[in-house]
Amino acid sequence: MRIDLHTHSTASDGTDTPAELVRNAAAAGLDVVALTDHDTVRGHAEAIAALPEGLTLVTGAELSCRIDGVGLHMLAYLFDPDEPELARERELVRDDRVPRARTMVGKLQALGVPIEWERVARIAGDGSIGRPHIATALVELGVVGTVSDAFTPDWLANGGRAYAEKHELDPFDAIRLVKAAGGITVFAHPLAVKRGEVVPESSIARLAAAGLDGIEVDHMDHDGPTRARLRGLARELGLLTTGSSDYHGSHKTVGLGAYTTDPEIYGEITRRATGAFPVPGAGGPRPA
Repeated sequence: MRIDLHTHSTASDGTDTPAELVRNAAAAGLDVVALTDHDTVRGHAEAIAALPEGLTLVTGAELSCRIDGVGLHMLAYLFDPDEPELARERELVRDDRVPRARTMVGKLQALGVPIEWERVARIAGDGSIGRPHIATALVELGVVGTVSDAFTPDWLANGGRAYAEKHELDPFDAIRLVKAAGGITVFAHPLAVKRGEVVPESSIARLAAAGLDGIEVDHMDHDGPTRARLRGLARELGLLTTGSSDYHGSHKTVGLGAYTTDPEIYGEITRRATGAFPVPGAGGPRPA
């Protein structure tokens, strides 16, 4: 089985619609794909309706969190999307995205970048506006070469010159809320140092003690030594280890299935979850 547990669609900051994403996942030879848009589940219904036969969808979201002044992303899988407290927190984060993005655009303008809010809003479309949309505008303006190049201290990285904070969950609250909704939590790309300051291992240990289920190890922003370090930490803390593409369509160069999760780990995730269940595909033909 080929299992990719971290992807994004136009419901947040990807470039594939949810329907396109599941079709592309099947064409890439995946057996299981998770749709984990930022702080939203809006893309799930469309993805399920278009799900090709032979592909299984894991519903989820990537929750924006902050601990001791450091931002982190928490992947939440197979939770009940209607659980009211978790739904309310997701809504608070989404509501803060537009004023936050406007602040970052203003900071870029103050730095001399001829970026316009209207262009960023058009790039975001109906998605939850975020830094990748601003980064895309910077690429179009020739300020940076790629979207990834915008996520540096010079520009949009955590603490960068044009960075602005937003409403974010305490990760201990996120773990509690996701568990109450029957879901599973995995700390996304925990040592992606190129994105900015990362959470220390002591904090990961505290999160594990609070019920964190796993950490994302095999990821484009982790080099070989970092992955080995994380595997050792996971063994020490009794955490599951996942691998995922963090696919955003044309916003990033990484393809679907570039990094995958071991089937035994996936099986354990599905065994632990009680809020929702993986959806087997029946909405359309699997691409040849």
